[in-house]
Amino acid sequence: MIDLNVYNLVLYPLTGLILYLVYLRLQKPLEYRQVSSQVPSVTKTFWSEIKFSWNIAMKHPKEFLPLYMEIFKNNGPIVHMNIAGRSYVLLNDPDDIKVLLSSAQYINKGPEYDMLRPWLNDGLLLSTGSKWQNRRKLLTNTFHFKTLSMYNPSLNNHSRTLVKKLLEASALNEEICIAEYITLCSLDMMCETIMGTEMKAQEGKSVEYVNAIKSACRSVINRVYRFWLWNDTIFKISECGQTFYKSIKVLHDYTDNVIKSKRILLKNTENRSESKHEKTQKKSFLDLLLNVLKEYPEQMTDKDIKEEVDTFLFEGHDTTSFAMTMTIVLLGIYQDIQARAREELRGIFGDSDRDVTMEDLNAMRYVEAVIKESLRLYPSVPAFTRELQTTLKLKNYNIPPMTAMVIYPYILHRNEEIYPNPEKFIPDRFLDQDNKSKFLYGYLPFSAGARNCIGQKYAMNQIKTVVSTVLRNTKIESMGNKEDIEVSMQLITRIESLPKVKFYKI
Repeated sequence: MIDLNVYNLVLYPLTGLILYLVYLRLQKPLEYRQVSSQVPSVTKTFWSEIKFSWNIAMKHPKEFLPLYMEIFKNNGPIVHMNIAGRSYVLLNDPDDIKVLLSSAQYINKGPEYDMLRPWLNDGLLLSTGSKWQNRRKLLTNTFHFKTLSMYNPSLNNHSRTLVKKLLEASALNEEICIAEYITLCSLDMMCETIMGTEMKAQEGKSVEYVNAIKSACRSVINRVYRFWLWNDTIFKISECGQTFYKSIKVLHDYTDNVIKSKRILLKNTENRSESKHEKTQKKSFLDLLLNVLKEYPEQMTDKDIKEEVDTFLFEGHDTTSFAMTMTIVLLGIYQDIQARAREELRGIFGDSDRDVTMEDLNAMRYVEAVIKESLRLYPSVPAFTRELQTTLKLKNYNIPPMTAMVIYPYILHRNEEIYPNPEKFIPDRFLDQDNKSKFLYGYLPFSAGARNCIGQKYAMNQIKTVVSTVLRNTKIESMGNKEDIEVSMQLITRIESLPKVKFYKI
C-alpha cells in the first residue's frame, strides 16, 4: 500500500506534466513548433524536452554557465531548446546579436521578466511599446552629464566610508570577504542618489530592507529555473512564492514611505519664501522624477514614480556592487596592473586626498580599461532575453514570432575570435582603438541597441569612484588567484567562491 502511494505521487504529477506540455505545444503555431527541425537543437524530440526541462530544474545555478558553454561548443553559435513548452534560441554570434539588438522591432523582454512584475510592475525594465518609448525619453535627462555630477558628493562620501570599513576590518582580521562591505556601500549610494534618503547600510541600519532584496531575488531565480513554479497559482501557494511576496511588501513599504516623506519635504520647501541662496537643489533621481510629474502630469503618475524607483534600486545596487567587488579582487590578484592603475591616479590627483570630480573620472583611461576588462570576464548580468513579435531574419535562419531569444554576455565575452586568450585579465584590450568595432556587439555588460542600460554612465561613474578611492588609500592583496573565483547564473551573476582580501593603508 505504501509503495503504491509513493508510485502514485510520482506518476500523477508526471502524467499531468506531460499532458500540460502537449497542450502548450498544440496551442502554438506550426512554424513555432518546427524551429527544432531548422536550427541545431538539444531537444529534437518531445521526450528529450521533458528530460532537458527536468535536468534544468534540478541543477544548481553555478552549473548553468558551464552547461551552456558546452552546448555552444557542441552545436555552434546558434542553438535551439524547448523547456517546458517554451521555445528558446540561444545566440553567440556578434553578427546575429547585432541584428536582434539593433532593431527597435525586438524590444520585448522574454517571459522570465514577467516574474519580476509583482515587484517592479511596469517600470522601464519591463514595459514595452509606446509606454517604454515615452518613459525612456522622459528619463533620459535624469542621466544627463550635468545631472550625474550632482551625485558626486554622495559617491565620494560613501567611498571614503567603505575604505574606512575595509581598513578597520583588515586590522581586526588579516583577510576579509569584501562582497558584503561593497554591497552595503552600493546600497547607501543608490538610496541617497536614487531616493534622496540615507539608508546607513554601512552602519548596520536597514537590515530588513537588505535581507528583503536578497530574499526576493532568490525566490525569483528559483521560479525561473523550476518550470512548475511558472504557474502563478502554484507559485503563490508555494513556500518560495510566499517568501517572495513577504519580501516585496517590505521593499514596497520602504519605497512608499520615502516617496511620502519626499513629497512632504518638497511641499514645505515650496511653501517657504526662500532666497536664491537658500533654494534647495535637487539632488536625487526621485526629486527629478517628481519634477517630471509636475511638468508632464499626463505622462507620469504616482504609480509610475514608484515603479521606476523600485526598478532602479533593484537594477542598480546589485549590479554595480558585483562589478566593484570583482574589479577590486582582480586588482588584488594582478599586482602589476594594480600598480599601473595607482600610478595613473597619482598623475591625476598627486598627493591630494580631494574628492573625485567628473573631470577626474574622464581622465581615468587605464582604470576604466581595468573595469571594462573585469566586466568582460564577469558581467553583472549573465544573460538576458527578448521575445519575438515578428520573424527575426538572421544570417542563416529565420526565427518565428513568440520565440524567446537568449544572449549570454558571460559566454560571448569568452569568444576567442573577439578576445584572444579570453580567460586572461588584459585591460589593454580596451585601450586598443582597433578593437572598438569588434567590441560593438561582442561586448555587452550593459546590453546594446535601443534597450541598452540607461544608467550605464551612472554605473561607470560609481564604479570608478569606488575603485579609485580604494586604490588611492590602500594596497590590495587577494589571497588566491583567478582560478579560485566561482560564480553562478542568477538574476545577476552571483559569487559562489572568492579569494579573501587584505587591505594595507598607504
